[in-house]
Amino acid sequence: MPDPASDAAFLTRNTVAALPDGALQRRLEEAAREGRQLRVKLGLDPTAPDLHLGHTVVLQKLREFQDLGHRVVLIVGDYTARVGDPSGRSSTRPALSGEEIDANARTYQEQAFRVLREDPDLLEVRFNGEWLDMKMEELFRIARTTTVAQLLERDDFAKRFAARQPISVLELLYPLMQGYDSVAIRADVELGGTDQTFNLLLGRDLQRHFGVPEQSILTLPILPGVDGVDKMSKSLGNHIGVTEAPDEMYGRTLSIPDEAMATWRTLLAVPDPPDGTGPRDAKRALARAIVERFHSTDAAVAAQERFDAVFVAKAVPDDVPTFSVAPDAGSVHLPAVIAEAFGRSRGEARRLLAGGGVKLDGSVVPADGLDLPASDLDGKVLQVGKRAFTRLKLTD
Repeated sequence: MPDPASDAAFLTRNTVAALPDGALQRRLEEAAREGRQLRVKLGLDPTAPDLHLGHTVVLQKLREFQDLGHRVVLIVGDYTARVGDPSGRSSTRPALSGEEIDANARTYQEQAFRVLREDPDLLEVRFNGEWLDMKMEELFRIARTTTVAQLLERDDFAKRFAARQPISVLELLYPLMQGYDSVAIRADVELGGTDQTFNLLLGRDLQRHFGVPEQSILTLPILPGVDGVDKMSKSLGNHIGVTEAPDEMYGRTLSIPDEAMATWRTLLAVPDPPDGTGPRDAKRALARAIVERFHSTDAAVAAQERFDAVFVAKAVPDDVPTFSVAPDAGSVHLPAVIAEAFGRSRGEARRLLAGGGVKLDGSVVPADGLDLPASDLDGKVLQVGKRAFTRLKLTD
């Protein structure tokens, strides 16, 4: 039998706020009396192609609701993405094309399923274009519910307004559009980061206006990036993507500051290590747990072994792939090889060379080593950065 009090305590244990006070437990009690699932909403705007560990903080909370038998409604914001969420922004977001949004939406769904249970009884995926592609008269009904003064109370809007920075009318509509999502799917609970608090509360206002029971709100902390300081963000380069290779995921986790480990374990729901575990072993355990979650136990063990071989024993991994190189007049243009072998741009390859980030058989390639004799490369291991290796093989 469900225990609403203990379930509410479990679900709110690592949140920042549960609003209004006691609302989640009351919702759980109602659902238990009525013998139904709660409808737990999360909206994701597909403004970028990949999810990172920061996104999984809220996805993991959704999974906890699923594990308790409730229904998650994952809203892919194909229409709100056309506006771009202004939360935390100091300028208007650049517009994305419909093709970019559709491609990102497909990727988001695939990657979200690495955390969520893909069970039709516990998961519902909706696109908010279903209801936001509306007549102008319906948009007027939504716009009448909120004043400009209310919208300008948002911290980001208030700062931009005070600084006389542009705020588009479309951006002012964004919180209303997100809030109407809660009306359309009759959300019982909505989740979001702390930067979404205004939008989530406005969703309650809209539900009340349209005669829909008001949702409970859970806000979750923001995961710091691998630098341990700023919010994890692809634009800052301090992220770990959920689809990254096990070796990269393991190695980048080991780069976080010791003082960030407790926060990472809490927000990513990774168990604490045994008492007395030192920082080095605690961080290795955290890295293994993350790789295991998104890949497998075997992948986590292999990633740790390869890391130890490369960075502790200073050895080249045993399973280095081979990359075939066709010389041109007896020489090889190294930036082109790096670009093709590792998926980097030639400009990035040149920057790596300039910074001493490229090695051949363990020796740093000089910054001016752009065109090298082919005979100097055959059979040698090319290393880019800390964790990328390939063995070069010359072809005719």
